[in-house]
Amino acid sequence: MAQPAALSDASTAAAAVRPAPPSREALLPDEVLALYAFTGATLAGLAGGFALMMMLFWGKAPTKLFLAWAALFIGLWFVRIVLARAFRHAYKHGPAMAWARWQLRWNVLTLSSAAAWGLSGWLFYSQAIGIQQTGLILTIYTFCIAVVPVLGNHPRMFIAYVAICFTPLVVRIALGADGYSYQLAGMLAVIVSLTTALARNYRHTLQRLLEHKLRADNLAAQLRVEKAAAEAARQEAEVANRAKTQFFTAASHDLRQPLHAMGLFAEALRQRVHEPEVANLVNSINASVDALEGLFSELLDITRIDAGGIDVRPQSFEVEDILRKLRLHFEPTAFEKGLALTLRGGTRVVHADPLLVERILRNLVSNAIRYTNDGGVLVAARARGGKVILQVWDSGLGIREEEQARVFEEFYQVPNTPAVAPHQRKGLGLGLAIVKRLADLMGAPLTLRSRSGHGTVFTLELPTGTRPKPSLSALASGGVPGLTLAGRSIVVVEDEPAVRAGLEVLLQGWGARVFSFDSMADSVAWADAADREQIRPDVLIVDYRLESGRNGVEAIAALRARFGAAVPAIVVTGSTMSTLDKEAQDKDFHLLLKPVVPNKLRAMIAFKLGVKPQR
Repeated sequence: MAQPAALSDASTAAAAVRPAPPSREALLPDEVLALYAFTGATLAGLAGGFALMMMLFWGKAPTKLFLAWAALFIGLWFVRIVLARAFRHAYKHGPAMAWARWQLRWNVLTLSSAAAWGLSGWLFYSQAIGIQQTGLILTIYTFCIAVVPVLGNHPRMFIAYVAICFTPLVVRIALGADGYSYQLAGMLAVIVSLTTALARNYRHTLQRLLEHKLRADNLAAQLRVEKAAAEAARQEAEVANRAKTQFFTAASHDLRQPLHAMGLFAEALRQRVHEPEVANLVNSINASVDALEGLFSELLDITRIDAGGIDVRPQSFEVEDILRKLRLHFEPTAFEKGLALTLRGGTRVVHADPLLVERILRNLVSNAIRYTNDGGVLVAARARGGKVILQVWDSGLGIREEEQARVFEEFYQVPNTPAVAPHQRKGLGLGLAIVKRLADLMGAPLTLRSRSGHGTVFTLELPTGTRPKPSLSALASGGVPGLTLAGRSIVVVEDEPAVRAGLEVLLQGWGARVFSFDSMADSVAWADAADREQIRPDVLIVDYRLESGRNGVEAIAALRARFGAAVPAIVVTGSTMSTLDKEAQDKDFHLLLKPVVPNKLRAMIAFKLGVKPQR
């Protein structure tokens, strides 16, 4: 399966910024910045050392000699100030930095300062005794220690600095040519060696820190690239999802038209035949239409849910209402496979949307039967902790643990699953996705437990409801048989020829006088020419989408302007995304979604006309 372009770009970009071992050139800017960052502390330390030298040797060493050394020291001190300011200015305003050149300047001045300290040891050690000599040794050694953080990452510079600082002093001490002088010179040489080892350890630690910093910078850059790529992929996925939704929205009207027309023709044919064999064939056609509509609805239901086209209307109802429908629908299929379909707990009352609960259970039972070859399927409702749980158990193939998290994804089908029975259609991988989304719409927790080879149980948790009172409408569930439209005039505006022809045949079979048009313009022209005393429509049945961007609501308004605002109207639409509910209420018409079941159309017409069907 090809990856989206954004993900491919992400892989390329991520590979381009993967951290690599830092080079010397990459480390140089950080090293130079670190050197100049110590300028303030260095200058303060040098000033303190110079003050200490004044206290130790002023009046002890020859004045001219000491003043010459002091002038050299102070001159270097001011030059370092000038260099630091020049560096800050170049770093702040320069388009590019010559890092190696600035490092060289700093090194020259640093070694010059080392030479000044080394010269002080050579010149002044023999000019005093006792505290002055000890102070001189400590001062020079202190500066050797102090440069460890600064020069520790530059081994050659550090060795040169220490050698220039300390060698003249050690040599001068050794020139004393006695045991004490040799011992002191040797101890100082050992101390300098240990200091060098300390600087080496410090250098290794600092280098690791710098390498970690560069790696962290590279990882941060990689993260930014991958985050941008992920955002691009997310936006691409959203665009694709919107395109999918828009496609199904636009296509659903056209896709539903053949089903709608087929159902109308089949019902009209059923009314005209009396031979049992032909009637059975017609019933088979109707069953095939229902199956095809079921498959088609699975695809469109996902789109309706994504677009917020399904409203949740909770109410209290007995679970038995749904179990009875499940038995009628699935018991023959279960019997054909040799499975036992058991339904229990119908007296439980829940508070939820009965249509959504029925759709969830239908999908779960359908899956259970499809993937169960031996044993049975149990649908049960039971009370638990103030709630009612609806469970669908099966003794089928089960779902492997690693697959359970994915079965609710769109179009996902468990791999390596044994084939279902030949006479059963294979699903699209949408049934459980629809179940999960419908449960989420109702805020009803849905859980899954399964063992491979030992069956599966799905559990839907619903709030307990109050037992509803029996109503006459609940008892009259057999449709509207025997409706006669004799003497009634019905106007049909439908731009799809097959659907229009099916409506004409069906309505005429019920005894109606039908005026049928394929466009709003033709219907309005007919209305303008019609004699209102001779012709007055009893019902308007119009398709929502008409020619040239016109719609059924406009057609109703135009026809009512001619025949009166009280003419009953029905709008038939194939779009599952219809947002016409409020407009239907405001403008007094009813909606039917294609494919329209003939019994439902007959019941709607009877309701609009206010007539009771003949029983």
